[in-house]
Amino acid sequence: MSRPTRLKTISDLHRFNNIASPEHPLVSLIDYSKINPTPENNELKWVQEFYSISIKRDVVGKYRYGQESYDFDEGLMTFFSPEQVVTVQLIEEDLNNNPSGWILAIHPDFLFGTALATSIKKYPFLNYSVREALFLSEKEETIINGILQNIKTEYQTNIDQFSQQIIISQLELLLNYSERFYQRQFLTRKKSNHQILDRLEAHLEDYFTGDDLMEKGLPKVQSIADSLNLTPDYLSNMLKSLTGQTTQQHIHHKLIEKAKIKLSTTDLSISEIAYGLGFEHPQSFSKLFKSKTQQTPMEFRISFN
Repeated sequence: MSRPTRLKTISDLHRFNNIASPEHPLVSLIDYSKINPTPENNELKWVQEFYSISIKRDVVGKYRYGQESYDFDEGLMTFFSPEQVVTVQLIEEDLNNNPSGWILAIHPDFLFGTALATSIKKYPFLNYSVREALFLSEKEETIINGILQNIKTEYQTNIDQFSQQIIISQLELLLNYSERFYQRQFLTRKKSNHQILDRLEAHLEDYFTGDDLMEKGLPKVQSIADSLNLTPDYLSNMLKSLTGQTTQQHIHHKLIEKAKIKLSTTDLSISEIAYGLGFEHPQSFSKLFKSKTQQTPMEFRISFN
């Protein structure tokens, strides 16, 4: 398996795609229809040291994140943070497509000394995978394209003391709109999202009724997300929009449900229940139980009986 090409700079990205040098060393808006990378065995693989935000239509090939692939045959928006590995498998029958769209590349050095350098980490979708792309309506796409063009216009003009902050402001606007549109997507794609919720409930039920608790301990958010082929951030944010609870809160809710059943229907000691639910220390179980029910396990058992 070939090693990914490391793209350290925006100039590296331009060279990788066989396009002219960037007009600005730290920020660039690339016309997707102009790129012409050189694949190796019909595959492109790279890791980049900068952020990129893309809107693409009719893109040639399949993008893969880990072991998952996603067909880019519709208009959608994707996000990549530094150090993410991206693989594109080119497919012969797609080579006649006419891809269009934009790729906005922003090097972290451009954010240095600004509030966004820190606050950019609060946007969870920057860590979503390709399969968790944002599908834009026509109106939403018009808004995003307008912001992208504002950024391009600004770095193409004479750079002055206001340029960086104006571009940063436009970038923050872009991120805030993206966050809004993701929340809309969580709500409008209810069928597929509720199917994920059903799969989550089934996975947790199997985990809590099988041998996993004793063998592996408490379920981890990362392992649950992996089993659902989602990133932890996407799963938690989707669940939060549907149920008001994150993945970790769902796990705790299931734990408390199982604990209440054992406390009310068995004579097992508190320690035995704690160990049976995957806790290493009974005190940790009692602390969690009280934080969720306002009662200790023993108080619940006594009040139930």
